[in-house]
Amino acid sequence: MKMEKPILARRIFWDTDFDKLEYDKNYKSIIARVFDRGDIDDIRQVRRYYGDEKVIEALTTVKYLFDETIHFCAGIFEIPKENFRCYILKQSYPVQSGF
Repeated sequence: MKMEKPILARRIFWDTDFDKLEYDKNYKSIIARVFDRGDIDDIRQVRRYYGDEKVIEALTTVKYLFDETIHFCAGIFEIPKENFRCYILKQSYPVQSGF
């Protein structure tokens, strides 16, 4: 049985044609965008639609998440932040200050 598409806020995908989102093909970018820019209801919708296993797989393998998102996800899923690819990448290439 196919799950109904998640009901997400259009504002999360301001730079995309919302009506043409491919939920299964682009699941990693959709999940990452929702966790970075969505609210609790958006996150619940994504977890319902994809399931925690797929959500965790997406979040731990994407190249970029906000620092706050990494810490939030590490806490709610009880995963060390070192398990997130984006966290490791940020440690490898720290931001240099111009001062």
